[in-house]
Amino acid sequence: MRFVTANPGCSAQSIVANLSHDRTMRNHGLTPRKVGFFIPRHLADRLTWWQDHRAGRRVYGCLEVDETD
Repeated sequence: MRFVTANPGCSAQSIVANLSHDRTMRNHGLTPRKVGFFIPRHLADRLTWWQDHRAGRRVYGCLEVDETD
């Protein structure tokens, strides 16, 4: 969540690279495909995705939160 907030428009591949190398989750079997399945199912209320037509892949960003109560 923090990585996507800091890097809007990032791909699943860059999320996996961040988790594998920077967060030392190297041997957890993370793949871009698994991240792509996880985000819409478990983080749909906080993250969204859109199609990057030039690269032909999904990119992820945070949803705008309206905090006017």
